[in-house]
Amino acid sequence: MPVELTLGEGTVTTIRIRGHEWHADEPLEAGGSDTGPTPGEMMLGALGSCMAITCRLYAERKGWDLQGVDVALDYERFRGRDYPAHTGDDLFVHEVREALVFHGDLDDKQLARLRDIAGKCPVHRLLAYPTYFVDLELDED
Repeated sequence: MPVELTLGEGTVTTIRIRGHEWHADEPLEAGGSDTGPTPGEMMLGALGSCMAITCRLYAERKGWDLQGVDVALDYERFRGRDYPAHTGDDLFVHEVREALVFHGDLDDKQLARLRDIAGKCPVHRLLAYPTYFVDLELDED
């Protein structure tokens, strides 16, 4: 089922999927009313959730003692030409910084594997691999 969004008053956006509804907004200093997280914050929340869930499901399949996962994420946009690791001609690049803490009785090999698995979650792959946007026509009321 697709995610549907409606821009309402100011910068408040209502997001709907499968009977769930929530809001995104911008902070006061950015001209919003701060009624919800920003779209970028929501994207990081989706990424962190996906990383944690993917690790949980993997650990359960392996029978590992993963009691919980803490994920902290942040990102920053740079001009492509100013980012030392970037060799392309992109106008902008984004650096996502992540910190993961795994709780449970896990050895160093399991911890390393869980870090690797976190980077293979579906949302991480969506962001890291080439993504193509296809314009679709929406029905107008």
